[in-house]
Amino acid sequence: MLTVYGIPNCDTVKKARTWLEQHDIAYNFHDYKKQGVPVAHLQRWLKQKGWEVIINRRGPTFRKIPVERTAQLDNTIALELLQEFPSAIKRPIVEHGAVLLVGFDAADWQQQLR
Repeated sequence: MLTVYGIPNCDTVKKARTWLEQHDIAYNFHDYKKQGVPVAHLQRWLKQKGWEVIINRRGPTFRKIPVERTAQLDNTIALELLQEFPSAIKRPIVEHGAVLLVGFDAADWQQQLR
């Protein structure tokens, strides 16, 4: 079963969920604000994609983190920050077997999930 990780009121997550529903793709939704993000998942995402892809550097949560904490980012520091500030995780993240999608791109999703 496909799992979508995100925040329900995020516009990109809403678009992604609508796309899945329009394509009759069943999914589970994991709300990281309410349910948190399991450390093992964050570790796997960072290992597979790298912090550069997983962290939403343009979002308000990341911009509020003191620059001293973000100046020397690597996967280890990113793991600590994302555990503390889950809203700084790029949304949505989709796990489907070996497939890991970060962000929403309809063309990419069509190719990866069909």
